[in-house]
Amino acid sequence: MSPDYDPHASSLPGTADPAVLDELFAIRGSIDNIDASLVYLLAERFKFTQRVGALKARHDLPPSDPGREAAQIARLHRLALEADLEPAFAEKFLNFIIAEVIRHHRALAAEGRPDAEAEPGECPGDADD
Repeated sequence: MSPDYDPHASSLPGTADPAVLDELFAIRGSIDNIDASLVYLLAERFKFTQRVGALKARHDLPPSDPGREAAQIARLHRLALEADLEPAFAEKFLNFIIAEVIRHHRALAAEGRPDAEAEPGECPGDADD
């Protein structure tokens, strides 16, 4: 965690039961760990999709693959049901990633860098690949 992060930051009233606050902060600590994991997982995913974007640009392939995207959305819908997560939320999340990926792949293609590898952080993600 960042040294300037305060895991006990809260706007709850100071009159709350200390035992309740202890439990609340413990649960929030778990949430914070999951959030950090999500960030690192997304970064790892984007490293692979950067490679996809560079490959597509080098071979003049379109940034978007609607068939793949639809299959991924259907797959995440099923996974969300299995995980007891609202499928509409999972779909919104994936659609956000897909839109960002396509935007970056279009930028790569427009830069005319078909022989260049995407640099880390340059082209986050290709949700469909």
